Amino acid sequence: MTPSFRERWYMNLNSLMDQALTPQCGNGEDLYIITGAVPSDRKVKDRVTVPEFVWLAACCAVPGGGWAMGFVKHTREGDVIEDVMVKDLEKLLPFNPQLFQNNCGETEQDTEKMKKILEMVNQVQDEERMVQSKEDSIPLSSTKSKKSALLPPEAAEERSSFLGKLMGFIATPFIKLFQLIYYVAVGILKNIVYFLWYVTKQVINGMESCLYRLGSATISYFMAIGEELASIPWKVLKVMVKIVRAILRILCCLLKAVCRILGIPVRVFVDVATFPVYTMGAIPIVCKDIAVGLGGTISLLFDTALGTMGGLFQLVFSVFKKIGYKVTIANSDEL
Repeated sequence: MTPSFRERWYMNLNSLMDQALTPQCGNGEDLYIITGAVPSDRKVKDRVTVPEFVWLAACCAVPGGGWAMGFVKHTREGDVIEDVMVKDLEKLLPFNPQLFQNNCGETEQDTEKMKKILEMVNQVQDEERMVQSKEDSIPLSSTKSKKSALLPPEAAEERSSFLGKLMGFIATPFIKLFQLIYYVAVGILKNIVYFLWYVTKQVINGMESCLYRLGSATISYFMAIGEELASIPWKVLKVMVKIVRAILRILCCLLKAVCRILGIPVRVFVDVATFPVYTMGAIPIVCKDIAVGLGGTISLLFDTALGTMGGLFQLVFSVFKKIGYKVTIANSDEL
C-alpha cells in the first residue's frame, strides 16, 4: 500500500464520515463502523502482503430509520471508492462473514437517507478523480537551480583626519544626548522598580496585618464559643436549682392552704357536706308544688275559656230569640 494510496483512503474515510455517514445517523450516536483489508498474492520482499482492496461497512442502528452500506477501494492505480450493499461486501470477504446482526435491520432501512448518502459518495468520487488528475499533471522531475556565489565587497579607503574630526564634532552632541536619555531612562526605570517594590511591600504588609487580624478574630471567636459551651452546664444547674426552689414554694403554699382549711370549724364542714342531701330531699317537694301550681293554672285557663264561650253562646242565643219573637208577631199581624 503506497503512501499516496493511504492518504487517499484516509481522505475518503474522513469525507465519508463528515459528509455522508455521520449527518444521516443522528450525528453519529448510533453509527457503527467496521473497516478492514483483504490480502492479495503479492508481497513486498516476500514478507509483507499487499492488500487487494480495503473496505468499510457502516450500520446506522436507529429504530425505524436505519440503514447499512459498504464501501470498497482497490489498490490499483486510478480506482476510486465504490459503494456496495452489505450483503455484496460480505460475499467479497473471505469466509463470507456476517458483519452486522440481522443485517442491521435490513427490512426497516430508510431509502431516503441512503439516496442522500449515495449523492455524497458521488461527490467524494468526483473529488478523488480531480485529485488524481492533478497528480498526473504534475511533472515527475524538476531541475535544481544552482546557487550563485557572492563576491565580498572591496574594502573602503581610509578617510582623512579632517573629515574624521568633523564627523566626531557633529556626532558628539547626539552621543551626549543619547547618553542623557539613557541615564534618564535608567533612572526612571529604577524609580519605577523602587516604587513597585514599595507598593508590593505595602501590599504584603497589609495582607499580613489582615491575616493577623483575621486569625486573632477567629481565635477570639472560638474562645467565646468555648466559654459559652463551658458555661452551659453551670447555667443548666442554675436553672434546675431555680425549678426546685419554685416547686418548694408551691408545696409551701399548698401546705399553708391545707392548714387554713383545717383551721375552719367542723360544723361548717358538716353543713357544707349535708347541703346537697337537703337539697336533693327538697327537690321532690318543690317539683310537686310546681306541678300543683301548673295544674291549677291550666284548670283556671280552661274554666275561663269555657265560661267565656258559654257567655257568648247565651248572648247569641238571646239575640236570636228576640229576633225570632219579633218575626212571629209581625207575621201574626199580617194574617
